[in-house]
Amino acid sequence: QVQLTESGGGLVQAGGSLRLSCAASGPSFSMYAMAWFRQAPGREREFVATITRNGISTDYAESVKGRFTISRDNAKNTQYLQMNSLKPEDTAVYYCAARATLAPSLLIREYDTWGQGTQVTVSS
Repeated sequence: QVQLTESGGGLVQAGGSLRLSCAASGPSFSMYAMAWFRQAPGREREFVATITRNGISTDYAESVKGRFTISRDNAKNTQYLQMNSLKPEDTAVYYCAARATLAPSLLIREYDTWGQGTQVTVSS
């Protein structure tokens, strides 16, 4: 089973950009569908984006569509989340998640491996 470590979070002004990384250690990263979720203070964890094992197909929450881009590099065992045009409402802890199946999912309960999270704060 892979282990996941997020990085790249920080403080940014509204309209700015950040790129999050999720490094996977362990075997067969390319066999995992991957996703990003986020959790804002006082709110439930929510889906942000998913990507298939081969990186060809992606899906996004409506709130981030057109601003965020999920990608992966299986040779580097890493997935990414490029976040542009950030808004204060994007402030949250962002989590990387892995699912050892062909198809990704929008559902938290479908993922069995999680990173520790990285804080993203967007100031107005």
